[in-house]
Amino acid sequence: MTQERYNQLVDLLIKANYEYHVMDNATTLTDQEYDNYIREVYEIEDAHPEWKREDSPTTFVGGEVLDKFDKITHKIPMMSLQDVFNEDEIYNFDKQIKKEISNPKYVAELKIDGLSVSLRYEQGVLVSAATRGNGVEGENITNNVKTIKEVPRKLSEPIDIEVRGEIYMSKKTLEDLNKKRSANGEPLLKNCRNAAAGSIKQLDSKIAAERNLEVWIYHLPNPEDYGIKTHHEALEFMKNLGFRTNPNNRIVNNIDELMDYIHEMGEKRPTLEYDIDGVVIKLDDLEGHKIMGNTIRYPKWAVAYKFPAEEVQTKLKDIIFTVGRTGQVTPNAVLEPVMVMGSLISRATLHNEDYCIQKDIRIGDTVKIKKAGDVIPRVESVVMEMRTPNEVPFKMTDKCPICGEKLTKKDAAYYCTNDKCPKQDIEKLIHFVARETMNITGLGDAIIEDFYNLGYIKSFPDIYRISDFTEQIKLLEGYGEKSLTNLFNSIEESKSNSLEKLLFAIGIRYVGAKTAKILARKYKNIDNLINATYEELRDIKDVGDVIATSVVEYFKDEDNIKTINELKNLGLNMDYLGEETTEETYFTDKTFVLTGGLNEFTRDEAKRIIENLGGNVSGSVSKKTNVVIAGVDPGSKYTKAVELGIEIWDEEKFKEMINV
Repeated sequence: MTQERYNQLVDLLIKANYEYHVMDNATTLTDQEYDNYIREVYEIEDAHPEWKREDSPTTFVGGEVLDKFDKITHKIPMMSLQDVFNEDEIYNFDKQIKKEISNPKYVAELKIDGLSVSLRYEQGVLVSAATRGNGVEGENITNNVKTIKEVPRKLSEPIDIEVRGEIYMSKKTLEDLNKKRSANGEPLLKNCRNAAAGSIKQLDSKIAAERNLEVWIYHLPNPEDYGIKTHHEALEFMKNLGFRTNPNNRIVNNIDELMDYIHEMGEKRPTLEYDIDGVVIKLDDLEGHKIMGNTIRYPKWAVAYKFPAEEVQTKLKDIIFTVGRTGQVTPNAVLEPVMVMGSLISRATLHNEDYCIQKDIRIGDTVKIKKAGDVIPRVESVVMEMRTPNEVPFKMTDKCPICGEKLTKKDAAYYCTNDKCPKQDIEKLIHFVARETMNITGLGDAIIEDFYNLGYIKSFPDIYRISDFTEQIKLLEGYGEKSLTNLFNSIEESKSNSLEKLLFAIGIRYVGAKTAKILARKYKNIDNLINATYEELRDIKDVGDVIATSVVEYFKDEDNIKTINELKNLGLNMDYLGEETTEETYFTDKTFVLTGGLNEFTRDEAKRIIENLGGNVSGSVSKKTNVVIAGVDPGSKYTKAVELGIEIWDEEKFKEMINV
């Protein structure tokens, strides 16, 4: 038993841990050999505690108990990332980057659902580990972090360095841990993230060691000190030092490749051994980081895209009924407020009576809710094991909650058929002024309701006569000269909208934005559409029986015709202003995909041209795609189109075809 033998064993075990936990390779040691060597190291350390090294693998088992966690000040603040929740926000991030940096490349990384940590090394030896805390100061969790096998005690080079990463618990570890806790009658740990956070903050490091935590390293705060030029070089540099970096990290050359990565990882998410809640997008060029700079809270060169939240549990406190613009009365859940996708949610839709009865939803239940993107959250299911005898079964109302009129049932829905129902009128007005319809800014939901109750706006034409009440509105709080001028200008501008905007705005049942455009393009003006027969409408692609019936019924109503005529007299445009098309073009009914950057068109302009010529634009390539239009740096969509044998156009070909 010599100190030389001890050092040989420690070095051998450190190498084996690095090969297995960092490089994800089979080690040079069998499990039995590893166990025998670690046992021998224990025996030597017991006999000669003065020989024990700071990087000894025996520190993985913990054992030190603290009274409290001390504070550590971060030499470089640990900033958070700004969250984004949909593709439009990702495109906007890319647009902001491109204002400052031409042809940017990004590194896309999985957003691990765990606990942030900062590791500091001196002369290649781990000296401290800290939580993010408030970004300036965190808790000293060094003893607990030393129990994590993926955290190297000693680096391959004797350098001073600080790195950041995410501590997490794997799905399998949580499953095994909860089996033991269940057998012991202990409460189960809720999820991997909470389990990891709770484990790393145990004052007894032995408890932390038993939780088998893991870590991924993803950030080097001061790469310029090591002559590094890009983020992906920083990741490789840290990996070579002995840190564990995620194998799913990927350089993406353009926004299309980035979107492909996000979709791929979204599909791959359930198969991963650990939880992720999104994708982190970082500008690769480190000089670009300096150019973009930071806000007070966030770097401008990175964002975190959050996947739609998985089911979140909360208490259903009450069920109320609301009236929509078509008169449909819908049950809605009043919830204990809960955070979903960065929003505090206190209401969720229950769809209709059948939905509530089928799922046996009751007031007082613990329920699971889900919210996808900007979609209204919905109650997904009831947590039956949380039910008591005290919950109140659902009962559909038979009266309008606003006007008290008896409801009429049609299919699975109930409707208030009272044309004078105030709430229905208010909802119709809110829809009319919305961004996707007439796009009148300055008339938000609350203002519409106020103006309705004050008698200023009772119908669509009243919106265009609102200036009659200028002096009265000025007396209201928050309505200054400038805000009124902006409102009046927006109302005036809306008169010039193309016909499809108006058709969507007036609320013809079943006529959404897409159908409105089809009808506007087909009939060119409102009078032609008013005179269209059921048979003509039914035969239009994507219209059919239901929509045709609804359009004919709408224009049979004398009150609706009166409204249209009033809007005409007030100066609203009644013509389709989109590009004229022949009945059939090469684009008609074909599906196109845009990829890469175009020189003479923005993506929106190209999309609009294709749609005006009768085509459809999709975001992904499939066997149903007819043509892929490839610009600069086309990315993986181009590759997939080649593999599937899909026709590919460059920008010159696109320009040629739109002028045919």
